[in-house]
Amino acid sequence: MNSNYKHILSPFTFPNSGIEITNRIVLAPMTTYSGNEDGTVSDAEVIYYRERNQSAGLLLTACAYVNKQGKAFKGQIGADSDELIPSLTKIAETLKENGNKAVLQIHHGGRMSAPEELVDGQSVSASAVAAEREDAQTPRAMTTAEIEETIEAFGEATRRAIAAGFDGVEIHGANTYLLQQFFSPHSNRRTDTWGGSLANRMTFPLAVADCVIKAAALSPRPFLVGYRISPVEVENPGITMNDTLQLVEALSKKKLDYLHVSVQDFWEGSMRDAKDTKPRTKVIAEKIGAVLPVIGVGGIHTPEEVQRVLGIGIPLVAMGRELLMDPHWLIKVANNNTEQIRTELDVDTQDLLKIPNPLWELLVSREDWMPLKK
Repeated sequence: MNSNYKHILSPFTFPNSGIEITNRIVLAPMTTYSGNEDGTVSDAEVIYYRERNQSAGLLLTACAYVNKQGKAFKGQIGADSDELIPSLTKIAETLKENGNKAVLQIHHGGRMSAPEELVDGQSVSASAVAAEREDAQTPRAMTTAEIEETIEAFGEATRRAIAAGFDGVEIHGANTYLLQQFFSPHSNRRTDTWGGSLANRMTFPLAVADCVIKAAALSPRPFLVGYRISPVEVENPGITMNDTLQLVEALSKKKLDYLHVSVQDFWEGSMRDAKDTKPRTKVIAEKIGAVLPVIGVGGIHTPEEVQRVLGIGIPLVAMGRELLMDPHWLIKVANNNTEQIRTELDVDTQDLLKIPNPLWELLVSREDWMPLKK
C-alpha cells in the first residue's frame, strides 16, 4: 500500500449491511447513453464497465429505469422486466470480476423524460408543471394508482438486481428526476397526501425507500441500499437546505447504507444564499453522518483532493470524469504512480479508454465539462 494515501486505500464497512469495500473510492453513476433499444446492455457498455471494474471499491452503474414511463433518454438500460435480468447479470458479473462491489442505480425520469422515448409520448410527474428549461414538456400529473405502482416498481427493480447478482441498489432521488420532483415545491403542487406540506412532499421518496428496503431484506446475501440526493434547487419555489435536512434526517432513521450527495462542486456553498459558504455535503454529514455514511462528489480530481474530503469526515468519495479520463486512477495511486494520472481527455484515446460512441461524442463536444487534449 502507498502510505502517502493510506486513507484512500483503507477499507470501509457499511454499518447497516456489513458489506466491506477495499478502499474509499466510488465509481460515480455516469450515463453512457449506450444501451440497446430494448433496455438491454450493449456489448460496448459491458466493455466500458470491464475497463473500470478496478477503478473503485464501490462501482455504481448508469441509471436503469424501473418502468417504461420512467425512461428518460435514448440508450438507457432497463430494470423493469424479468426478461432484463440476464442483461443486468452481465453488468453485475463484469463489475465484480476483480472483487469490487457492484450497485445498480434505479431511476424514474418523471417530467425530465424525453417524450420520444415514452410509449405515449407524454411524461408524468407529481403535478402538471413543466421544468424551467427550453422546450420542456408539461407533464401529466400522476394518479394515486400510478404513484403506488411506481413505488412497487422500485421494489421490483430491487428484486431483479438481487437476482442479477448485484451487491446493492442506489435509489436515484437527485438531479431533478421523479423522486426529487415529488419533494420539490416547484414540481409538486398537489393538495392530496402526496403534496402540499413538506411532510406530504416527503411521502413519495420515503415510500420508495421503504419499498426498496423491504425488497432488499429478502436477499439471501448482504445487500446495500443507498439513496442519492440533490441538496437544493435554484427555482422559486424550490427545495431549500432546511427542506433537505428534514428529508435526510427521516432517511437516516431507515435501514439505508449510505447517502450520496450530488453536487457539481463539493466545496461550493449554497446556491440560494451567497453568504452561506459551507459545502452542502458537509452540512448534511454534520446532521446525519454519524448514523448514515455520506458519499461526497463534485470536482474532486487528485489524490490530494480526495484526502482533503476524507479528512473532514466524509468517508467515501465518488469520481466520474476522473475515472472516464483514467480508469486506472486508483491503481496508479496504490502503486505510487500518481504523476502518470491523466488529467485531460485525449481525443485520440477512445479505443484505449473503452468509451462507447454515444458517450464519447458527448464528451468531446463539452470542453466546458471535460478538459480535452487535441
